Amino acid sequence: MLSHIKYIDLFAGIGGFHQAMDSFNAECVFASEWDKDCQYTYEENYGIKPHGDITQIHEQDIPEHDVICAGFPCQAFSISGKQQGFEDSRGTLFFEIARIAKYHQPKILLLENVRNFEKHDNGNTLHIIKTTLEEIGYNFFYKVLNASNFGVPQKRERIFMVAFRKDLNVTSFIFPSGTNTPITLQNFLEKNGIDEKLIIKRDDITLKENIKIKPDMFGHYPQKPIRIGTVNKGGQGERIYSPLGHAITLSAYGGGVGAKTGLYKIGDIIRRLSPEECRRITGFSKKFKLHPKPTVSYRQFGNSVVVPVLKSILEQILQNNILKTDSLKAAS
Repeated sequence: MLSHIKYIDLFAGIGGFHQAMDSFNAECVFASEWDKDCQYTYEENYGIKPHGDITQIHEQDIPEHDVICAGFPCQAFSISGKQQGFEDSRGTLFFEIARIAKYHQPKILLLENVRNFEKHDNGNTLHIIKTTLEEIGYNFFYKVLNASNFGVPQKRERIFMVAFRKDLNVTSFIFPSGTNTPITLQNFLEKNGIDEKLIIKRDDITLKENIKIKPDMFGHYPQKPIRIGTVNKGGQGERIYSPLGHAITLSAYGGGVGAKTGLYKIGDIIRRLSPEECRRITGFSKKFKLHPKPTVSYRQFGNSVVVPVLKSILEQILQNNILKTDSLKAAS
């Protein structure tokens, strides 16, 4: 039995993977993130300053580990199915994960990317990821999961990929389906001290007439964003939603008056979400320290993985006895 789980956090961002792994008492032995603002937030929260550009770090200089965590960028692959496997992944940021895994042969790789990654280049990109990992000794599984099904009121669909070293004999893996506990954005909102800058006061706000959002026979509201109005012409960042539903996907970029969080009718006001509310609907712990600049916090949460989804995947791995250790038990 393993006495302790060690993992590395690649393309670490602000540590969504770190949050999830911490809840199972796993130890981060190495982190890499090139963005200076993310490095700052990561160090403030975990006491580890991530190394910079992973392409400049030799795999021999990375400590031994059991798990690789990586929410790697969806960098376009330059090939179009003419070849397959490890050679085709060279020149992409995924190759950095593959070369480290090939050298260290950790037990598990836990990866995340945008939903459209599944269909990128007509599925060829995902095929190359799968082929590459199989070629270096892993069985590969993936599924698109929506954060709305995992205890946070944010529609955030992402592809999650898990690879198990072949000697673990994992020939099938069923991803978690989520929790059945209904939630609303309303229960995640700050009650006091909302920054006036978040409030939208305009003459071109249009709300649907006679809005009646009714719960079902069990008293549950729809577990998705509920659009109830618009600002201006209702383009991206100009749509208004009810707090009785879920938030839209947080975004690192994008325009419109409701950029990055969307707009919500909270009582008698129309406003964006605060950075603290973004923390809550991304599942980061109450102890998590926000970046001092709100604009940076918005970008960081817009790029982040949702923590409860990762926790559920790790729970599923444990239930399958893939990592047999007493130390990897969820902390309360």
